[in-house]
Amino acid sequence: MSQVNPVSGWYVYIIRCANSHLYTGVTTNVERRFAEHQLGGVKAAKFLKGKGPLTLVYQESHIDRSAALKREIAIKKMSRQQKIQLVTQNSSYQISPLVT
Repeated sequence: MSQVNPVSGWYVYIIRCANSHLYTGVTTNVERRFAEHQLGGVKAAKFLKGKGPLTLVYQESHIDRSAALKREIAIKKMSRQQKIQLVTQNSSYQISPLVT
């Protein structure tokens, strides 16, 4: 796993919804993709529509799309507690483990 690296072309990110649900995705531009999710337009993930405000809580870079997609799958297979641990170990953002 690699952390934020401006040389990389692909990123895995985690967004926290207002109801504390966690959404994981991949993109080449985290800022643009997060803005699309926040706007809730046609390019936003259906899972996130109406669940704002949204908070970007984690991102990591990968060398290519394949690596990013494999990591996304691995994160999606994690339990909620494992995802919370990933986020809190790698950022200053704290997610309450009590809220489901």
